[in-house]
Amino acid sequence: MTDKLKDGFLWGNSVSSMQTEGAWDQGGKGLSVYDIREASEFASDWKIATDSYHRYEEDFDFMQQLGMNCYRFQISWSRVNPLGDGTFNEEGIAFYDKFIDGLIERGIEPMICLYHFDMPLHLAEKYNGFVSREVLDAFVRYGKEMVDRFAHKVKYWITFNEQNLYHIPEAFKISGYLTGEKTLDELYKIQHHVMMAHANIANYIHDNYKNALIGGMLAYMEVYPATCKPKDILYARKVDEFFNHNLLEAFTFGKYSKEVLTYVQRENIDMGIQEGDLEELAKLRSDFLSFSYYASTTINTDLVPEETSVNYYMHYGKQDNPYLDTTEWNWQIDPLGFRDVINKMYDRYKLPVFPIENGIGVIESWDGENEIQDDYRIAYHKAHFQAMKDAIFIDGVDVIGYLGWGLIDILSSQGDMRKRYGVVYVNRENHDLKDMKRVPKKSFWWLKKVIKSNGADLEAMENKVNQ
Repeated sequence: MTDKLKDGFLWGNSVSSMQTEGAWDQGGKGLSVYDIREASEFASDWKIATDSYHRYEEDFDFMQQLGMNCYRFQISWSRVNPLGDGTFNEEGIAFYDKFIDGLIERGIEPMICLYHFDMPLHLAEKYNGFVSREVLDAFVRYGKEMVDRFAHKVKYWITFNEQNLYHIPEAFKISGYLTGEKTLDELYKIQHHVMMAHANIANYIHDNYKNALIGGMLAYMEVYPATCKPKDILYARKVDEFFNHNLLEAFTFGKYSKEVLTYVQRENIDMGIQEGDLEELAKLRSDFLSFSYYASTTINTDLVPEETSVNYYMHYGKQDNPYLDTTEWNWQIDPLGFRDVINKMYDRYKLPVFPIENGIGVIESWDGENEIQDDYRIAYHKAHFQAMKDAIFIDGVDVIGYLGWGLIDILSSQGDMRKRYGVVYVNRENHDLKDMKRVPKKSFWWLKKVIKSNGADLEAMENKVNQ
């Protein structure tokens, strides 16, 4: 199929602030929970990242050369409000103002994410993160300020990166939770506080900025039953409901999944719902639904102890799929899963779908001279682009665009510079910063060709096309 995508289709790149910016102690920035993490054998610290604080215009030029017309970036909460709940830092806000203008000048649509797990350290230490209502209130204050500053020139917004990851035990780390016993009550409080923060910002945008669009974002967990055993099928469906559809129901209809609420009531879980919360949530609507997708997996219920909470199913029951290839990081490559996710979101909620993270992380090195021949990356993206086109042209889904993850190399989510997603190589390693030179890989020229054809030409190339 060579169908060209619709006019205005958004091709772009997504990143977080802590994986790109660096400048951890410059421009009036306060400390975040990432800034105090120390380097280890296979992880850098977060102080320099890829130095986009100083080099973002160079990166924007590469995006423009590729033909990208959208960039999803994150505002660092502690750069614009060093304590998180204190005085706003005008120097930090001015940085993002200039940053946004640099994108617009190059014809690149900015998309703002307000939170990507890097909580201001002060809020984590004083209130233990999103388990606290004080942090919910601080986020709403911060988010409304950013909307007021930038909504006149930024159309696309999301509040929380991969918001459903707060539904699993790892939520404690990414929500700024530092101390105390990790209980289901606290897990569901974090989930509810984050959802209320999102609802408050989304409702504020819809009430005050008619030209701005906001959607919910989750890491879609595509989990298949390991076998056709009915219990495997049941557990896979429950994972889908608790981790994916619970949020999608709220994003679309302003209420949590009835199945999830029934479980909360039966188990006497205290979600921390206060007077007025459900009324605020009921007003919530989304202009689009966005998600990240990298891989799928399966669940084997033989591995899950009886009476295990759904939140812990995958902790015990995750099992590799023997029918899929896998990366060196054991992420299983499944473009048909990508198509399935796009369909499930659109069929149930009838809102435009926007995949805003996708890609393959690979250990790569550069010899300082020759182009990196990353045919494996071309193959991954080609298969996923085709799956997306099939969802559009065969299945009838409305897809806004496609944003790859870290298409100019960045630190991985664990701080590991070895795990590279980019079509542009950044010349640094975990413990040797080198010269940070940006060098296009073979996939750069292929992706440029794909974007120029608006998705019509996905064919791989023998040689680079660098016109």
